[in-house]
Amino acid sequence: MRELLTDETAVVTGGASGIGRAISLLFAEEGCDVVVADVQEEPREGDEPTHERIEAETDASAAFVECDVSRYDDHLDAMDVADEFGGVDVMVNNAGIFRAETFLDEDDEVFDRTMDVNVRGVYYGARAAANRMVEDGGDGGSIINLSSVAGLRGSADFVSYCTSKGAVRLMTYALAARLGPEGVRVNAVHPGLIETAMTTDDVPIFGTDAEDAYTQSIPSRRSGTPEDVADVALYLASDLSGYVNGESLSVDGGMANTQ
Repeated sequence: MRELLTDETAVVTGGASGIGRAISLLFAEEGCDVVVADVQEEPREGDEPTHERIEAETDASAAFVECDVSRYDDHLDAMDVADEFGGVDVMVNNAGIFRAETFLDEDDEVFDRTMDVNVRGVYYGARAAANRMVEDGGDGGSIINLSSVAGLRGSADFVSYCTSKGAVRLMTYALAARLGPEGVRVNAVHPGLIETAMTTDDVPIFGTDAEDAYTQSIPSRRSGTPEDVADVALYLASDLSGYVNGESLSVDGGMANTQ
């Protein structure tokens, strides 16, 4: 085992399920204590809670904290739990929602909720973590924001979602400029078509007639897995990316740049 994150502590929003769960589990395997910050403790995959699995299968410590990312105080609660493990070193702003829409007659509540979770949640998470990372002359840290290929290009069916993820991309660049001198690196990850509950239930792609067409449009000719994204998050969290700051890394099998 490499243990690239030995003696580190990470907070992962949306860490109970999907990509956040994969990131939390991989970080723990690499020696990192993990605070799983989510609105629900039970994973959508129906398995045991992420923090319980971490403590059962690794030497890392883990805890769950209920966190609505649209509330700043909930992020502060997550930071307080991280303090019990030695303080946050890595912040993964992963929590997000994905909804189809019609735009011309869309309910404003869809737009507002998308912005609250996907944009405000990242902003609040970054601010809460950065304050802990730099206070009292801290050693800095790594903030990883989950955007999407939808943050790199537009889609007629997902105007609100593309807007929110594009905001995350530019927020990442601005945060890198602001926090880099404080020793905090900020980078964005842009997943493509990843098989999670968001793409099987919320906006069904997998298990539909459209699945094969989507897959065949990707140069790698396959969809991605949460573990594919977790591997990139590990790189950005570790010293392997010590001189990587203000970057967007696509995990999409070539989807964004070839269509």
